[in-house]
Amino acid sequence: MELLQHISLAEFTSFKIGGKADYFCRAQSVDELKEALAFAKEQSLPFFILGGGTNMLLSDDGFRGLVIKIEIKNSPLEGSTPTQVGGRDVLIAVDAGENWDEFVAETVARGLWGLENLSGIPGTVGGAPVQNIGAYGSEVKDVVLLVEVLDVKTGKIKKLSDTECCFGYRDSIFKKPEGKNFIITRVAFLLRKDGKPNLSYKDLAVYFAGKPVPSLADIRRAVLEIRSRKFPDLKTHGTAGSFFKNPIISKEKFDELKKCYPGLPGFTIDERHQMFEANPASSAGRRRGDNIGGRSLVKVPLAWILDNICGLKGFQRGSVSLWKDQPLVLVNDGGASASDISALADKVTRIVKEKTGIQIEKEVQTAPDV
Repeated sequence: MELLQHISLAEFTSFKIGGKADYFCRAQSVDELKEALAFAKEQSLPFFILGGGTNMLLSDDGFRGLVIKIEIKNSPLEGSTPTQVGGRDVLIAVDAGENWDEFVAETVARGLWGLENLSGIPGTVGGAPVQNIGAYGSEVKDVVLLVEVLDVKTGKIKKLSDTECCFGYRDSIFKKPEGKNFIITRVAFLLRKDGKPNLSYKDLAVYFAGKPVPSLADIRRAVLEIRSRKFPDLKTHGTAGSFFKNPIISKEKFDELKKCYPGLPGFTIDERHQMFEANPASSAGRRRGDNIGGRSLVKVPLAWILDNICGLKGFQRGSVSLWKDQPLVLVNDGGASASDISALADKVTRIVKEKTGIQIEKEVQTAPDV
């Protein structure tokens, strides 16, 4: 393990923002991870775990401690031979430091179903369960079987089931206090050899309308194409993708907003976070999952609110802007600081609250508090 000092963190995040870390190292194995943690303990240093840095806004002040970048990897599907666990199910375990989209591409090439709708998402395999990444009608929790972690308190490896991971909308145990001592080292996925296309997301349904049943490769190609139209290229723009979560509100609140803004889309959600189009004017949208814990909940596309209610699409403040094709995305147009990003995010939050009464939440993680 090579230990570096006073390293700028900006180059390790897709926002291209971040101050210097007092200490920095790359953990390329579990043993190196343990070595790094031992150093932090001996020196009484706080530590911070960094993955791909694609969903992170780091402080301009940097980090007064040790930043450990997880680079544990074996190459997707190599050293992680898929194991058939049933007639159609295939178990595959992948190291946390592997590139997420390269792994997805490999599963598609191998004819394994389950991850194709999650194509094109930047980051690492280890970051996927932390955020419970999701896109185009799928979430990673749908296919995660086990998550292997290093328990910082005990120094031992343990395995968490999908239930123990407490997955929620862009949430998991790893973002909660009880999971802060877990460092993900490996993730096991349960994929299928003969799955069916998930075209529940409108963009995909429209893309394949009138066409033959798509193959895995067709779906991946479509997802990548749709994403390219909505999101900026990380090679040329500093961004962490969607900065905010889509709000989940009560059915009563949705109906109230719908009266003022008839075009407002909404999707009722069930306990597995599957979505069905909400229609307050009839019972057509009221299907399984409308009522959760005695309350009816509806997920509302924040991009629609930002564009059609708040008029913020393309809004710019200094060197930070909302992306012209997807207002959920905040972009560092060059030279922006973490404070600049936070200032615009706070402004957007206030405007949405004033216009709709909805308190929106960040999807991007900040560390330390920005």
